[in-house]
Amino acid sequence: MTEGMRLRPVTEPDLDTLDEMFADPEQVGLFNWSGFSDPGMWRRRFTENGLLADDRSVLMVEVDGTAVGFVSWYRVQTGRTVHVFQFGISLLPAARGRGHGAAAQLLLARYLFAHSPVNRIQAMTEAENLVEQRSLEKAGFVREAVLKEHTFRDGAWRDEVLYRMLRGELPA
Repeated sequence: MTEGMRLRPVTEPDLDTLDEMFADPEQVGLFNWSGFSDPGMWRRRFTENGLLADDRSVLMVEVDGTAVGFVSWYRVQTGRTVHVFQFGISLLPAARGRGHGAAAQLLLARYLFAHSPVNRIQAMTEAENLVEQRSLEKAGFVREAVLKEHTFRDGAWRDEVLYRMLRGELPA
């Protein structure tokens, strides 16, 4: 599933791709579009830490040497000294519908479990985003709950579905 794909740190030329994605709902995807945002955000964060930090990070998804999108994750405190990682993904339109999402999410799970002591990784997607739900399940994530009217997008409150993978559930 992951042949020819890798996750890699963001490079300076990738910042143009990220800027373009977040300036166009078609590029970032309907379910990831939440309106226009600070156009300098990516460059400031890149200058500060290369988009790799303990609490929030971004990696590019690359297939056969071409960047096709990104994955990102952030820390969610679940107790005084413990946390989980919650992640998201966005692929460029030409890369969608080819199984790249499931492959990238599985690679990210492997990466996070290999390089941190975290025991749980989770993702949320809108209840209407059936493609992403299939992608998460194909990558080995387990549907856990529906969160009623959890997010606001495009003028309406939307239900979200919570998916999880525990360290012991990581596919071989």
